[in-house]
Amino acid sequence: MRTVKEVSELTGVSVRTLHHYDAIGLLKPTKTTPAGYRLYDITALNRLQHILMFRELQFPLKEIKAILDSPIFDPKEALQQQIRLLELQLEHTKKLISLAREIQEKGVNYMNFHTFHNTEMDQFAAEVKQRWGNTKAYQEYIQKNNEKTSQQQSEITNQFMTLFAQIGSLKQKPPSDQKVQDKIKQLQQFITEHYYHCTDEILSGLGQMYVSDERMKHNIDNMGGDGTADFVKEAILIYCSK
Repeated sequence: MRTVKEVSELTGVSVRTLHHYDAIGLLKPTKTTPAGYRLYDITALNRLQHILMFRELQFPLKEIKAILDSPIFDPKEALQQQIRLLELQLEHTKKLISLAREIQEKGVNYMNFHTFHNTEMDQFAAEVKQRWGNTKAYQEYIQKNNEKTSQQQSEITNQFMTLFAQIGSLKQKPPSDQKVQDKIKQLQQFITEHYYHCTDEILSGLGQMYVSDERMKHNIDNMGGDGTADFVKEAILIYCSK
């Protein structure tokens, strides 16, 4: 665990900015001590790295939060997209440097506005935003979430994580066991009731995310014991294949 000051020194992000990210729900500390000190673990730092990468690509904070909180967010796919956007940004910067040198050679009255167009990068960035932030499930989540108080949101989150503890207590059984499958059905119904309509397709994607997203995997294993996230994923695959 690192303190907010240590995270600031490590990343170059000011303490004030980290406090702001906490306030808007973009980057919550892993835990807060009784004395009020914010502490961040490796999964929080991974999220911060994604935030900083998107910030370098000029994504607004609101859109970054929508991307990272998307029910289908895949860190590996997002990284591939970030790399492509950075490559497009680099190509654009090289063209601007060439234009500046051309103006230097031909005189300051020389004009060429075509170089300032960055259509390919803008189009790709729009596709990235649409991929993560404009899904019907995410819009439904935003609507339901806005209707709840902070206390209600916290209570629902606790109930949601308790489900993983209950599933974790069944790890001695095969994931195909009826009791396990009943819990997966309950999980799907809970998501539909409190977050968004959870189809089998979405549930299957969530199962993958529960093991690929280090922060989520850590939280699930914390509730149900080591291996719970992988167990849930396997149980979901069986449930959705029926």
